[in-house]
Amino acid sequence: MERSTDVGLNRTGVDMSPIDTKEMLALSRATPASSGGDETSIAAVRREYNAEAEDLGSIPPPGTLKGVASTAMQKLTGKNPEAFIDKLGCRLAFERTGVRLYDALIAKCSTVPGADIQVPLDTLWTFRNQELRHFKLVEAAIRSIGADPTAQTPSADVDGVASMGLIQVLTDPRTSVAQCLEAILIAELADNDAWQMLILLAEKMGMNDMARDFRVALNEEDNHLMHVRQWYKQLVLEDASIGS
Repeated sequence: MERSTDVGLNRTGVDMSPIDTKEMLALSRATPASSGGDETSIAAVRREYNAEAEDLGSIPPPGTLKGVASTAMQKLTGKNPEAFIDKLGCRLAFERTGVRLYDALIAKCSTVPGADIQVPLDTLWTFRNQELRHFKLVEAAIRSIGADPTAQTPSADVDGVASMGLIQVLTDPRTSVAQCLEAILIAELADNDAWQMLILLAEKMGMNDMARDFRVALNEEDNHLMHVRQWYKQLVLEDASIGS
């Protein structure tokens, strides 16, 4: 399988052109900054924006009277169901992203010669389909409390932005399998912690049946994390000609 770290014409470092480096440093010393200030100025601007900014979003009310009167919603009486719905929406969005990440990894491993030997495609398909099942599980949980699974909650918005870099790594045709696995590992680590948080919230909210179903998903996520971590470790060590 291809290496992730071949020597090539990488010109991003200053050592590639010592003469230009000297001229660049001399110019930076001779040319004053176009404006005054330092990092405290940008910190002041950020504080100003933070003070004036509105919330990132909100949780929509139940779309139907049936939702308001649902048994599950009644269990949340006296608590803050909005916080729970926010995290459910976040998990829903991330599981959908998980499906897309594995779709991209499957495409990558299907085209790189020898990749499917170290990263079995059938296992990747299993993980991909489990992510889809987790998505449907959370969607059903949201509907059971009368909330709208199509609404983007504030935490889902944050996770969507945070995940953009992972999608870019997986869909970049230039990235290696090891680099893609590193991105998947970041996603699985975050996913694992998020499921634990969701289970804790469900238990504290008295949604014990929901928490039980979520534990099944967490067990599958644990398995994803174990395999991805091992595949990534193996490829990095092989790239360094060390071996596992």
